[in-house]
Amino acid sequence: MRDRLASRIGADVVEDVPLREHTTLRIGGPARYFCEVTDAVQLAAALGAARDEGVERLLLGGGSNLLVLDGGFDGLVVANRIRGFEGDGSRVKVAAGESYHGLVERLADEGLAGLGFAAGVPGSVGGAVFGNAGCYGRAIGDLLDQVILVDPDGSGRRAVPPEELALAYRTSALQTSGAVVEAITLRLERGDPDALRTEIADNLAVRETKHPIDIPSAGSYFKNLPPQEQGGRRMAAGLLLDQVGCKCLTVGGAAVFDRHANIIINRGGASAEDVLALADEMKRRVLGRFGVRLEEEVRQVGIRGSKGR
Repeated sequence: MRDRLASRIGADVVEDVPLREHTTLRIGGPARYFCEVTDAVQLAAALGAARDEGVERLLLGGGSNLLVLDGGFDGLVVANRIRGFEGDGSRVKVAAGESYHGLVERLADEGLAGLGFAAGVPGSVGGAVFGNAGCYGRAIGDLLDQVILVDPDGSGRRAVPPEELALAYRTSALQTSGAVVEAITLRLERGDPDALRTEIADNLAVRETKHPIDIPSAGSYFKNLPPQEQGGRRMAAGLLLDQVGCKCLTVGGAAVFDRHANIIINRGGASAEDVLALADEMKRRVLGRFGVRLEEEVRQVGIRGSKGR
């Protein structure tokens, strides 16, 4: 099977690759098959090969916002490494495999404003669209002009307006459709590069006060709560988690970050089971105190069980 997949995709396919090496949480059992694609042809071929061989596939960008279970992923993991940036005035086209934070910095250098709020947000551009990544009340979907999608089976590609993606808080139609982002175009405004770099530096400084920088994590674990009234602001899940004492919690190698009650970190050697047990306790406490059921923002994929396949 490995050789057939490699031949179809036109890229190396490796067996039993530990996915902890490809996620920001540094947790996860092995992928049965793993490949990196560097252009649109390989991406489409990988999707088609997975379909034809009857194996489940997982698209992987920067590996953030993701918990891979200890039993690993019994299918084909396709790591999107497609790069590319083209500017045309205030409109830019960016490949899905580019770094999201790297894009923020590139736009500032180009004197293009609008995405500075996302400074420091990990992951890839494609992943950002998949989850409509955002902060400070803004999201990447606010700036999208067009998205180039590859069909779930790799048979075709099409450019769609953002309205077709059903973008909402931390979600999009991509999470159920199976279509894959190849590239996006953003429509931005002109700005002063020095002012934009200052905005990025300020946002990074704020982020460093409450986010782990050099400690493995997947970012905010639970979604913020829906507004109580139309047009209102969401209540931070971390506020409720803090009030029920979650910052003191640990399970095995997993712990709640001491400066943010909605972030689970890997202190070293944590398993996915440690994270799941810790998250369950966090949810139980909030439900018991406030009657609120928290919903995970971090995606969970793979097989529960012991490490290794």
